[in-house]
Amino acid sequence: MPTECSRLAASLNRDCQCVSVDRAKLRQSLAQGEAGADMIRLIEEERPHLFADTTVFLGQASVERMAEVVAAIERVAALPAWAGRVRAWAPATARHETAAAGVFMGYDFHLGQSGPQLIEINTNAGGGLLNAALAQAQIACCEEVAAILPGVHPAPTLEQDFVDMFRQEWRAERGDAPLGRIAIVDENPLSQFLYPEFLLFKKLFERHGLQAVVCDPAELRFEAGVLRHDEGRVDLVYNRLTDFGLEEAANAVLRAAWLAGAAVLTPHPRAHALFADKRNLSLLTDETALAGMGVDEATRAVLLAGIPRTRLVRSEDAEDLWARRRQLFFKPAAGYGSKAAYRGDKLTRRVFEEILEGGYVAQDLVPPSERRIGPEAAPVDLKLDLRNYAYRGRVQLVTARLYQGQTTNFRTPGGGFAPVLTVPRMEGKA
Repeated sequence: MPTECSRLAASLNRDCQCVSVDRAKLRQSLAQGEAGADMIRLIEEERPHLFADTTVFLGQASVERMAEVVAAIERVAALPAWAGRVRAWAPATARHETAAAGVFMGYDFHLGQSGPQLIEINTNAGGGLLNAALAQAQIACCEEVAAILPGVHPAPTLEQDFVDMFRQEWRAERGDAPLGRIAIVDENPLSQFLYPEFLLFKKLFERHGLQAVVCDPAELRFEAGVLRHDEGRVDLVYNRLTDFGLEEAANAVLRAAWLAGAAVLTPHPRAHALFADKRNLSLLTDETALAGMGVDEATRAVLLAGIPRTRLVRSEDAEDLWARRRQLFFKPAAGYGSKAAYRGDKLTRRVFEEILEGGYVAQDLVPPSERRIGPEAAPVDLKLDLRNYAYRGRVQLVTARLYQGQTTNFRTPGGGFAPVLTVPRMEGKA
């Protein structure tokens, strides 16, 4: 049953069509330090749909519900029995024990008829620092927005939280030893869509007294028990690779250094195996399996209400899956960025046969909610999903992504990252 604050949020998403982003303030925030002009060019000329011009409204009850789901998953993932179950489909590297938890866990939700529904988990969710800047560039476009705009996270507070998170990862592994250099690592970083964020992280770390470098894993060397870059020793690696198990030959040096304990890696293969492999969703929505692992009744109730039913795709279920395909969404177990993911109603027989070969899950379809933008005479309805950035089960930031088409693509005019403003509960009402 929708709450009063959720109904008001839905009304604002439909009727408040004002532009609420102060682009000049956003440019100022992004262009701090040297190479500021290059940063603006990278975003405005080469990534023009990275940021939306509007906000997304969300009822406080929905914000709290998403946080409950995040915390529930964290409790389950901490159980020894859970690690035993997911080990069946995890790579060998995921068995390496580490005290680091993994930075920037991303919990992505659609807003369904019964409230937020978790559609997937990511261990290297991008956009956190970009959204910290975006949140500060909001203007009150109407009285309703003015009433809740002060609730936006102050940028310095959020950025400090992010830096503290990396320091906590370091202390979990190294105690009081000094943290010197952080390497922000991805394959050919210059070609990555979120490369501007890599530069923002480099500047953020340097403002807090840390050395930082953005590099490809091929630029790293593992020599005499030390992970090195041309600029010097690397203590911690902020891992943005999508080779989640570090199984590719190109990542052999990084894998060897991590397994040898030569550098702290965050996020890491173990975090992906415990949280983000999409086959895990089949366990999180199976009450019998959860009970068998010792998950308490209250936690089971949160998970079953907050995650669409998901099951492994098996060839023996082909007839049933094809018959129900219009109510399903098919995703590769180790996929990311919506690659090779399909709405069942868009499936051809040929693609369906490929899906049956293995490595996919079928999730009950929860269509995304919408945000209306544009002038009253010609409004445009954009789909939206909600991302919770979290660390050790605590939500740090909730943002949205606006788009058209089947999946988030950052190619939609008027779409992109959008800040989420929380509509508080009405006094005396749910």
